[in-house]
Amino acid sequence: MIVRTILKSKPSADIATIVPGQKVSDAAKLLDQWRIGALVVVDDQRSLAGILSERDIVRGLSRHGPGVMDMQVGQLMTADVLTCTPEESIEDVMGTMTANRIRHLPVLEGGRLAGIITIGDVVKARLEETALQVDSLREYVMSAH
Repeated sequence: MIVRTILKSKPSADIATIVPGQKVSDAAKLLDQWRIGALVVVDDQRSLAGILSERDIVRGLSRHGPGVMDMQVGQLMTADVLTCTPEESIEDVMGTMTANRIRHLPVLEGGRLAGIITIGDVVKARLEETALQVDSLREYVMSAH
């Protein structure tokens, strides 16, 4: 299975984004509203500028105290973002997420933001893939008798 398949199976193609100049408090409200763990940070041309996760906010709170909520997203975001493409395999994405201890991976197609996949999306896809394999093996064994 590839990333494109996961993106197509997601209930919504909407990508939760924010710009670097917005306040961290705005980001926290969006995370709560969307019930998600990270926002893709985009510039004025909607190009990838970074990512802001719950972890980034917690680290900011630890380092800056409650004043972190008045800081700009660009001051707190992770600017060096790992990404994937729609054609990458689930196995490659799992490896990237595991090796780098990340749970969100923006998907770029032709340099443009095409979506975001989460560790939850990957686990769900792997479980579905495994269930199909089990069913296929079960059918094969049953047909042999």
